[in-house]
Amino acid sequence: MDDLKQILARPIQLAEQVIKWSDEAYTFRQECMELKAKVERLAGQLRQAARADLYERPARRIFDDTEKALDKAMALVDKCRAHGVVRRVFTIIPAGSFKKMANQLDNSIGDLSWLLRVSSSASDDDDFDAHIGLPPIAQNEPILFLIWEQIAVLYTGNLDARADAAASLVSLARDNDRYSKLIIEEDGVPPLLRLVKEGKLEGQENAALAIGLLGRDPECVEQMVHAGACTAFAKVLKEGPMKVQATVAWAVSELAANHPKCQDAFASHNVIRLLVGHLAFETVQEHSKYAVTSSKMSIHSVVMDKKNSTRGALIPDLMDAGEHGGTRHPGGHVSQSKNEMYSLVHSTMAAKPNGSSGKVSNGGVVASKQHNVSLSGATTRGREFEDPETKASMKANAAKALWHLAKGNAAICKSITESRALLCFAVLLEKGEGDVQYNSAMALMEICSVAEQNSDLRRSAFKPTSPAARAVVDQLLRVVDKAEYDDLLIPCIISLGCLSRTFRATETRIIGPLVKLLDEREADVSREAALSLTKFACTENYLRVDHSKAIISAGGAKHLVQLVYFSEQVVQLAALALVCYIAHNVPDSEELAQAEILTDVA
Repeated sequence: MDDLKQILARPIQLAEQVIKWSDEAYTFRQECMELKAKVERLAGQLRQAARADLYERPARRIFDDTEKALDKAMALVDKCRAHGVVRRVFTIIPAGSFKKMANQLDNSIGDLSWLLRVSSSASDDDDFDAHIGLPPIAQNEPILFLIWEQIAVLYTGNLDARADAAASLVSLARDNDRYSKLIIEEDGVPPLLRLVKEGKLEGQENAALAIGLLGRDPECVEQMVHAGACTAFAKVLKEGPMKVQATVAWAVSELAANHPKCQDAFASHNVIRLLVGHLAFETVQEHSKYAVTSSKMSIHSVVMDKKNSTRGALIPDLMDAGEHGGTRHPGGHVSQSKNEMYSLVHSTMAAKPNGSSGKVSNGGVVASKQHNVSLSGATTRGREFEDPETKASMKANAAKALWHLAKGNAAICKSITESRALLCFAVLLEKGEGDVQYNSAMALMEICSVAEQNSDLRRSAFKPTSPAARAVVDQLLRVVDKAEYDDLLIPCIISLGCLSRTFRATETRIIGPLVKLLDEREADVSREAALSLTKFACTENYLRVDHSKAIISAGGAKHLVQLVYFSEQVVQLAALALVCYIAHNVPDSEELAQAEILTDVA
């Protein structure tokens, strides 16, 4: 605003000079008096603007045009002043100059009137739905005026008016990319982010939706990140209503999908853990199928069992990095009596007086030093009473956001896998519906793809003894074994292929379902199955010989012959590569000879 006041200084000085020189007019005195009246009105508006809280983007353009108009008015009035006879003789003033000048001043008056009204009416108590009118400056580009008007309301309006303005910007952003770029260029992002943090539920939803729609390309997303999108979204994901959190999670997924470089910015603001917390709500505590069966229970297992039996806190320690996250054995029975569990807790805590592994609070909740719960108590209160549709939307959008944040980013994948997210994805892949299932499958596919290239992540997240890893493999295998051609099948096939180097030689249950898919009628399914099996048989896989024998034993040779001879070219190439690896790994196989697969290779 200080810059605007400095910009206003010269137009005000010009207006005062025009008024003074109009009184000194010697020729065209009547016309000069008419200009003086307009300039006096304009000067009053300029002084009013200097005291007002203005929307800066249109203000700069309007002040610039007004200054140019006053410059021309001063030059015209100066020609009419009482100069020497010679100068008056050689001074030519066209007949239409005053009319043209009057029109320009009228335009400036109209622009300033619109600017003052749009900056003040939004904060008044009266209804702002009344249309203010089109300013002269926007005659050639009416959409720009509409954008200005809505952004001005976002800056100065009350919460209800700002919610309506955000909804209008959502409609404009949906229309085309040009409108989205105009909204960003005209400083529409900062007030939208402020509304995300401070508005009512409807306003927050509309603002978050607008932000997600505006982030259509890397440049736009970069500007939003610099404007504070990560901070605003993290605040809402931690404390906002679930409906708003679901929309914010969707917006995060859109920004991350359109500009992957923003992934680390979101991760640095704790967005990953917050999303995992939402994903795990009413997911992991209901699912004990993959608990570790052992005679020695972890402290976390004991306390979680106590919580489940008393229906205490709603959300467990979601971010516990330990592998023993289950609370019961697969049979569903508690392994020890209550007294034994309490004794185990007290004895364990006594054995570790320093509390290095964690501590039990009065409520019996384990607090992990490394991975604490990211959702506050205020956030979790009342969440169980949300309607099922809202809960499903929250999980679907949280999974979608994690999918796009994990894509190609080993650090974020490590953060996700160190939490309970893998188990959550497995449960949702089994029990979820629609977008929840699909987004969970896609998130797993991206994590597995990164793990394929990153040995550290592969060893830490998908080691065979990990309950979460077993849960993931079980659900991926269930989808592949069912072999229904839907949105889940191909991501699950790809995921199993990416995990090929994590399976032991005895883990032959993976090969059979993939081999069956080689005989699938859908070309893309057969191709992905061949590509996944190739990862089992390729030279980078230490157990390639064992896996190749398993492929042959499952009947893969005859299917591959059919694919090489009769399938589409893209499938033929994938099948031929697999044939080559199998022939190289098991050259003396009788099954290969009977299928005449070596003839195909030759």
